[in-house]
Amino acid sequence: MKKGREYIGYVEKVIFPNKGRVRIIKEAGDPAEEDSCILDLENMENHIGDGYDTEGDAGKICQVKDVVRGQLIRFRLTKKRNQRAEGLLLKVVKRSPLETEAKCPYFGTCGGCTYANLPYDKQLELKESQVKELLEGIMPDYLDLEKIWEGILKSPKEYEYRNKMEFSFGDASLGGDLELGLHKKGSCYDIVTVKKCRIVDEDFRKILAESLSYFRGKETPYYHKKSHEGYLRHLLVRKAEKTGEILVDLVTSSQLPLDTPCTEVSLLEDYKNALLSLKLDGKIRGILNTVNDSVADTVKNESTKILYGEDCFFEELLGLKFKITPFSFFQTNTLSAELLYSKAREYVLDVKKGSRDKVLFDLYSGTGTIAQILSGTADKVVGVEIVEEAVVAARENAEINSLHNIEFITGDVLKVLDEIEIKPDFIILDPPRDGIHPKAIKKIIDYGVDNILYISCKPTSLARDLEIFISKGYEPVRICAIDQFPGTVHVETVCLLTRE
Repeated sequence: MKKGREYIGYVEKVIFPNKGRVRIIKEAGDPAEEDSCILDLENMENHIGDGYDTEGDAGKICQVKDVVRGQLIRFRLTKKRNQRAEGLLLKVVKRSPLETEAKCPYFGTCGGCTYANLPYDKQLELKESQVKELLEGIMPDYLDLEKIWEGILKSPKEYEYRNKMEFSFGDASLGGDLELGLHKKGSCYDIVTVKKCRIVDEDFRKILAESLSYFRGKETPYYHKKSHEGYLRHLLVRKAEKTGEILVDLVTSSQLPLDTPCTEVSLLEDYKNALLSLKLDGKIRGILNTVNDSVADTVKNESTKILYGEDCFFEELLGLKFKITPFSFFQTNTLSAELLYSKAREYVLDVKKGSRDKVLFDLYSGTGTIAQILSGTADKVVGVEIVEEAVVAARENAEINSLHNIEFITGDVLKVLDEIEIKPDFIILDPPRDGIHPKAIKKIIDYGVDNILYISCKPTSLARDLEIFISKGYEPVRICAIDQFPGTVHVETVCLLTRE
């Protein structure tokens, strides 16, 4: 195989997160040759299964993203190092029998969803098999994954499940009209306006459409990432699943051009009125303007002013109330988050069997959601989180819910564990995607608690960390996956560990 050349291959499987294992059939020549491959696809599948590896590059394996098992694809080889090869998908020559027509009109153009062309039951099967394959690879012989695996829970909503979206201003091509939406697949600059996006509800779509129409009419320039000039940057929209309250935050720079036909005050005032005139199912609780002059392409809060209403709303989760600000961390699929936390609570209560711990540690506690849901199982709960804003929100929410046995500490788990004098009886872990620092794992293990609950948003990180826990005497006893993001590659996993 040679870099830069094009090949035709068959997708044998897809491993987490979306890496297709593609077996090469032949080097791609004239596009007309693709027809002969399609006509003989069934024979080729049988031929591959017999070990088709004797004719040049045929039979060799390449990794290609954004594919589906069973597809016949054309791709370009982009990387080749030792025995590893990677390619870029150019064309789906023949669709997989698993595929259906994606209900989203932007599928394949927008980079948001990867599995929108699979029926939801097939998405669940794929995610479950990916998690199980990763975990089977680290399980010792004496542990049978099938005996402790409890399947995957589907999201209560397949569509319109997100309660938060960050849309970007830009253009679809250099010098084009103003656009507002999500990044084009594979591009850091081009924007796809997603007025019919299926993972948010109609209120989100109406707010996006009105915002784009308004600023196009005012000929307002967007912020250019290369020149660092322009005004419009992002549109942040949040909506509570239970209460229907909505926050809209227009993120701009402080650089409104002098030749703009109106002042910034009148521009934002008229924008506020345009949003308030919309007929929505929910109710706008606040309209904000956040200024961000950072050169980084992120939604960063340097200062925020209220254009209308308030700068927060309230959401409900398993009977508790949570105050949500534009930049608060909160699970983006509320109903599926309730499934996740209910499963976590079930695991904790099952192993405790009515007993009450003296001290429970919630490490990587975020805004303290889990700590508050499980506060009734211990005399004292200690949450540790490195993001100060999240800790402030956690303390405020605990006060709102009249929970006074929780202490939240700001700091890195790796360092804070050396400073806390009290010892835990039970530990909950909900780390970021990269998992837990190996040195922090050692400190956690040294506590010697009988049970640890690990909640993971990235199965590869979970498998890596579990291998360490298992080697130090902890045994997984219950594992369940929860799908919070239909259409995407992401999946959550809950695992209960017991010290043997």
